[in-house]
Amino acid sequence: MIEESTTARRGRGRRPAAEVRAGVLAAAGRVFLSEGLRAVTFDRIAKEAGSSKVTLYKWWPSPGAMAAEAYFAQTSRVLEFADTGDIRADLVSQLTSFVRWLTDEGVAGPVSELIGAAQLDPDVAAAWSEQYARPRRELARERLRAAQLVGQLRGDADLDVIVDQLWGACYHRLLVLRVPFDEELVPRVVDQALYGAARAE
Repeated sequence: MIEESTTARRGRGRRPAAEVRAGVLAAAGRVFLSEGLRAVTFDRIAKEAGSSKVTLYKWWPSPGAMAAEAYFAQTSRVLEFADTGDIRADLVSQLTSFVRWLTDEGVAGPVSELIGAAQLDPDVAAAWSEQYARPRRELARERLRAAQLVGQLRGDADLDVIVDQLWGACYHRLLVLRVPFDEELVPRVVDQALYGAARAE
């Protein structure tokens, strides 16, 4: 569910900066996820959030960078990484949440636009890498390391490659092959990453 924007506080006096920023990000997230990246402009979001356009220029170098941060804010609660003690179950659960977010919530199109913009806009690229991709990758690595420590994964397992296999499979289908996919893919991808394709001895 996409959050509604924060309405301006009635009465005199300034709103706290954190409240203004949260309202701007909520408005930008709503517009971005429902209408796409081109709809996110400083004029549009300032009006939606009841904020000053000057403030938006001060906080973000481009509308694309603002849209990126708004997307990250939207995903933080959706893509939480559980630790139940069962690494396979936790990977299936987390990757299923990711695939549902892209497909059932209709986010695949806007996300594709954002990743495409990151190839041309260095501000969007930096935001995507530093604020989203690397932190989310580290969350996955932490969960895999925990599984490694209790013997659920081999001690020499390459955790970075496992992450690439899991989320890379989704992004490859979304961005390169551009073929439909849904959560039924997830258990197969997880089993392939964890157990491989070699014949059992």
